[in-house]
Amino acid sequence: MAIKQVGVIGCGLMGSGIAQVSAQAGFPTIVIEANQGFLDKGLAGIRKSLEAQVAKAKMEARAKDETLGRIKGSIQFEDLKDCDLVIEAITENQTLKNETFARLDTICRPHALLASNTSSCTITAMAAATGRPGQVLGLHFFNPVPLMKLVEVVQSILTDDTSVSTAYEWVQAVGKVPVKTKDSTAFIVNRLLVPYLLDAIRVYEGGLATLEDIDQAMKLGCGYPMGPFTLLDLVGLDTTMFVAEVMFEEFREARYAPPPLLKRMVMAGRLGRKSGRGFYDYTQR
Repeated sequence: MAIKQVGVIGCGLMGSGIAQVSAQAGFPTIVIEANQGFLDKGLAGIRKSLEAQVAKAKMEARAKDETLGRIKGSIQFEDLKDCDLVIEAITENQTLKNETFARLDTICRPHALLASNTSSCTITAMAAATGRPGQVLGLHFFNPVPLMKLVEVVQSILTDDTSVSTAYEWVQAVGKVPVKTKDSTAFIVNRLLVPYLLDAIRVYEGGLATLEDIDQAMKLGCGYPMGPFTLLDLVGLDTTMFVAEVMFEEFREARYAPPPLLKRMVMAGRLGRKSGRGFYDYTQR
């Protein structure tokens, strides 16, 4: 099956990025939001992102206009009926995602693939909520979507191989690098990354070194582009804690349990860059 038209549910940080790269690659793309206010904000973000590329001479103004011309916004789920691929990028809530996939199943054409951008929810549960479980899979993009090259293509025990191959080829068509993974909580990247971030917090809790020195050690000693605390603040401490809790619930291994300091920082509203303060203070930057 050739993918000709793409739908994206959610026009927040991830959904808007997915819609942008899809449209940039030449696919007519429709993005759905819960209300007009959220939709307008998301579409404005896409325009701003494209204008930034033009300002940096990474894109011609004509290409920007053509990309925007391929994006349609809507608050009606029914407008996804002609899409060959629909990617869900809503909040990380398993029940809500399952309900969304059940609804999509009644709207989309029988051949359409249904994908989730989830980083922690179970693809199998979403697939089981539909009458087309073989055509449900995960497409986990990374933030910021226009810049990050990786996409995890997630196959559940219900997903058929043809669906995976079609989605894999589409990911390549939008200029990303796909990697295949099975449907197991956190997939590849977060399964390895989250314990590392949690261990960094434990090292700091134990008084071994300062935030700055731990970050510097991992950058210069391991060649990472940023240290663990800079990354935690970028990702969001609440997001990290949520994913860690899901992983701990699944595997019951101590290494996935959120450290006490992480819990208390989230309680205090110190969530990272988005709140102005996390492990570092961004209010004066």
